[in-house]
Amino acid sequence: MTTLPQPNVLKIMVIDDSSTIRRSAEIFLTQAGYQVVLAEDGFDALAKINDHHPSLIFCDILMPRLDGYQTCALIKRSARFHATPVLMLSSKDGLFDRARGLMVGSSAYLTKPFSKDSLLSAVREHTADTVSK
Repeated sequence: MTTLPQPNVLKIMVIDDSSTIRRSAEIFLTQAGYQVVLAEDGFDALAKINDHHPSLIFCDILMPRLDGYQTCALIKRSARFHATPVLMLSSKDGLFDRARGLMVGSSAYLTKPFSKDSLLSAVREHTADTVSK
């Protein structure tokens, strides 16, 4: 779904190799008034991030080619996107997984499957300093 850019509307990137997860997140976020950029994996995300400048990024952990930890680390190494919140998405909810996410610079960890409320709550919590709808 492509939407025209609107001033003061947050742009959120969702990186996940599952089309179901991407579609669910897109529906929840667009219904809440956010602009959404979708990426199928880390390489796809890195190719799109400079063009779209998202205010917040949701990133799956288990993906082919470039996993979520590597993707997050690369985003956080960028001077331009170092401050952009990256929230890890995973069906795993272990302490080790959460700790590893924090080590690579993620801001939070959201367990899949997520609800509309938990997704939108995470957006509000991590974009409080950003102009939003």
